Amino acid sequence: VLVGCLDRAVKLFSTEKGKFTATRLCPGGQGPFCGLAVHGSALITCVESGLLKVWREDDAENVSVLELQAGAGLCRMRQDPARPQRVATGGRDNGLKVWDLQRPQEPLFRAKNVRNDWLNLHVPIWDRDLQFLPGSDKIVTCTGHHQVRLYDPSSPQRRPVLETTFGEHPLTTLSLAPGANSVVVGSARGDLAVIDLRQGRLLRCLKGVAGGVRGLQCHPHRPLVASCGLDRFLRVHGLGDKRPQHKVSSAAAANTSPAPPSPPCPSPPATWVSAHGAVGSRGRRSRSRGRPGGSQPRAQAPLCRRRLRGAAGRGAARQGRRHRHGRADEPAAAADQRAGGEGSGRPAGRGGTAWQLGDAGPLSPRRIRTSRAGLTPCRTSSPPSWSWAPSSSSWHTW
Repeated sequence: VLVGCLDRAVKLFSTEKGKFTATRLCPGGQGPFCGLAVHGSALITCVESGLLKVWREDDAENVSVLELQAGAGLCRMRQDPARPQRVATGGRDNGLKVWDLQRPQEPLFRAKNVRNDWLNLHVPIWDRDLQFLPGSDKIVTCTGHHQVRLYDPSSPQRRPVLETTFGEHPLTTLSLAPGANSVVVGSARGDLAVIDLRQGRLLRCLKGVAGGVRGLQCHPHRPLVASCGLDRFLRVHGLGDKRPQHKVSSAAAANTSPAPPSPPCPSPPATWVSAHGAVGSRGRRSRSRGRPGGSQPRAQAPLCRRRLRGAAGRGAARQGRRHRHGRADEPAAAADQRAGGEGSGRPAGRGGTAWQLGDAGPLSPRRIRTSRAGLTPCRTSSPPSWSWAPSSSSWHTW
């Protein structure tokens, strides 16, 4: 198997040994290879800029014995299996040409473009792939404008003798089915279709391809076709079946390699915990207990909230409020009346809820009044003091 690389190196891969056995550098021209062939002991190369060269096998100086210019914008060069000295080329704005390497001065056949469309506009040319039909001079091509055309150089007509369309996406590759009565085409969207070359009608579509098709090859005798594309899968379809019979991933070997060890998880930071769940930096409750809510990351929650229950917690909260507002000597009854505790007419069990701001260690007297509905501090306009909004059942203080 010949493999053409972007650095203009042509490598020979041995299927028996399972490795590359030879490498040869073929410079000249611009663009990647668009066709490789072998004629006797000579190597035929063609690049995108249209330069076609013939290289001798035993040439130590690496000098080509034949050069011809097939035109810029080439997409494909194919060799005639029955007559190896003949090749065909085609590309973008570069119509189909048939060359004889023994007489390379002029092409044997130069295709003529189809007539203008119904608006009398020029129909663009973009031959993406082509192939010789065995036992005849006919050539089938597929274009980037979803057209399949059949040419017959033996006839006086240089325009295609048969033309049909498939889909709405560019056709990228084709392969002749056994018997040469139908052709399998693939598109850039991943469509596979079998088209009858005698009547130009669609026979069937093949399913299961997820990416653009880049290569097709039909079995010479059995009704099978192999396809590969951008989804990195090699699929084998039966020409009579729609679903693939076999599928092999080129990334299977990479997927079986062991995964690298994951880094150790850091110790969980201090969280803000309450009886109703965790509360984040924006005051929104989280569904799971102990998780910082809102959009604040876990590593940025340095404080801890702990609900203080009983009369001791309420007393500490009242004492902290008196110290913050400068009323340290305020009577306890007045503080209870204002906080909604004892003496306010409310049951003792429905009093204020105190929250500790700070680390999870000792209690802190710093608390801010909030509303139960929003769990966010409410600030009055003037003077700059903290207040709270009424709620339905009880009060929350921070």
